[in-house]
Amino acid sequence: MNAGRIAAAGALAAAVVLVAVLLIGGGPSYEVKLRTQNASQLVKGNLVQVSGARVGKVSQIELTENGQAEITITVNDDYAPLREGTTAVIRQASLSGVANRYVDLQQGEMSAKEIPTKSVLPSETTESAVDLDQLFNTFDPKTRRAARAVIKGFGDATQDNTAEANEATRYFNPVLSSTTRLFRELDRNDDELQRFIVKSAELVTDVDAKREDVAGIVDNFGTVSTALASQDTSLAEAIRRLPGFLRKSNTTFVNLRGTLDDLDPLVEASKPVVRDLRPLLADLRPFAQNAQPTFRDLARTIQRPGAGNDLVELLRAQPAVARATTQKVRANGETRDSTFAELARSLDDAAPKMAFFRPYAPDLTGWFDDFSTSGIYDANGAFSRAGLALSAFTFTPAGGLVPVPPALRDDVLAAGAELGRNNRCPGSSERDTGEGTIPFKPTPDFNCDETIVPVGP
Repeated sequence: MNAGRIAAAGALAAAVVLVAVLLIGGGPSYEVKLRTQNASQLVKGNLVQVSGARVGKVSQIELTENGQAEITITVNDDYAPLREGTTAVIRQASLSGVANRYVDLQQGEMSAKEIPTKSVLPSETTESAVDLDQLFNTFDPKTRRAARAVIKGFGDATQDNTAEANEATRYFNPVLSSTTRLFRELDRNDDELQRFIVKSAELVTDVDAKREDVAGIVDNFGTVSTALASQDTSLAEAIRRLPGFLRKSNTTFVNLRGTLDDLDPLVEASKPVVRDLRPLLADLRPFAQNAQPTFRDLARTIQRPGAGNDLVELLRAQPAVARATTQKVRANGETRDSTFAELARSLDDAAPKMAFFRPYAPDLTGWFDDFSTSGIYDANGAFSRAGLALSAFTFTPAGGLVPVPPALRDDVLAAGAELGRNNRCPGSSERDTGEGTIPFKPTPDFNCDETIVPVGP
């Protein structure tokens, strides 16, 4: 009996010890210290949650030497240990309470390195809650009064429509989540954001200084856009042809590469010549300056105000001239060839005649020369071999009648006028020098009379 009682007492003692161990703890718990700017009204015993699930509690809150809050939290074994990359956010369960804060853990990747127990998460990985009074204290009294009026206006607008308002607020969650990520990125890149704002301000300042030019650009852009819109069909056609053009351009550029390789020797050989061209170009500069009036006159010749007074109008008239000179016309009841065709036929017919008269060009030139200055020259000036003889007398330039000297009388009497001398050979107006070159026959069968020579010795 006593042995049974002793055994029962021993079992009871063992059970009490086991319960004490379970209640007190079977070993050290996992805890992490969070550093943050302020505790945001956290108190010991507040919950620690992960995605809304309770995973631990706030066990201690202390103040560090640099004025930060150090919050010690414990995490259940099911969620311990935490992984690197874990962040902590102090949140509010509602806006109406005071001590209703909790710590929301956002876990890192499960493949990340474990965070040892009693580790300290720096303030960069924690985020304090923002109270409404802190938000409204950033505004001046006038803004706070305006915000109060806005809130009252929202209240009046949602009165008797609370169900619809609650349904509408469901759509704010995606917007607020995206806004949170946006501002988190902006806060992480605050240096770049500050530089962007400064550069944007400088850009706006520069644009404001050039506002008249910008206004002109906008006006001209509108004109260009209108012009492009009026040519939308042509633009569409140009875009349709662009791929083929680009393919041909690619082939052209490939061939051009080979051409440029072939031009390398030419470029090397041209370098000395280019150096020698420098003095010439320097001399051409004054010529170019002096040529400016000529080019201005040429520009006025090409085009000037008015009708029918410049080369542009002349070129515009060329189609009508071309039709009149190259197309057959109906004239005098018959279809006749164009002007150019008739002119070509006339030139073909005139070619043999021009070929016949061509050897007589020196004779014609000599006739014009003798017509202006009769005779030849000696030391006393011009004189002529021509003279009018009547029997044994001749006329003087003054109109007097004088006898012919006896030594010349036979020659004068032997000379006389001849008719029918109209088939002269080229050069027959000159006397033969003894070389047999006068008179001149271009071909042996040339139609001219070699016996027609100057009268007299």
